Amino acid sequence: MNERMNRAVWFEIPAVDFERAVRFYESVFRTTMLREKQGDSAVFAYDQPAMSGSVTRAPHLVPSQSGAVIYLNADPDLDAALERVQQAGGRVVLPRTELPAGGGAFAHIEDTEGNRVGLHAVS
Repeated sequence: MNERMNRAVWFEIPAVDFERAVRFYESVFRTTMLREKQGDSAVFAYDQPAMSGSVTRAPHLVPSQSGAVIYLNADPDLDAALERVQQAGGRVVLPRTELPAGGGAFAHIEDTEGNRVGLHAVS
């Protein structure tokens, strides 16, 4: 059986100031990211076979407010995560929005690098 059931398998969040970006995401999600041995890349922790991604500084990656939006899991408390976004130097660009039929809620933020990122929580 193929364990890669999801179409999404990896994401990269562009960083101009790598250390600032990693501190931002570690603060918002109260976690420690896994720093790669080569280059400027820090991976969000995950359990196999789930997918994950990284904050990465590379010449071909440019922070953006437009284009694809990735959503990061803000469980168990979206509102608390949104407060930490502002405390860590980011801003909320789309406030908490409830989804129908128990789908949870989401918001959009701008990180310290200028990326638009979605946060989602089921609670």
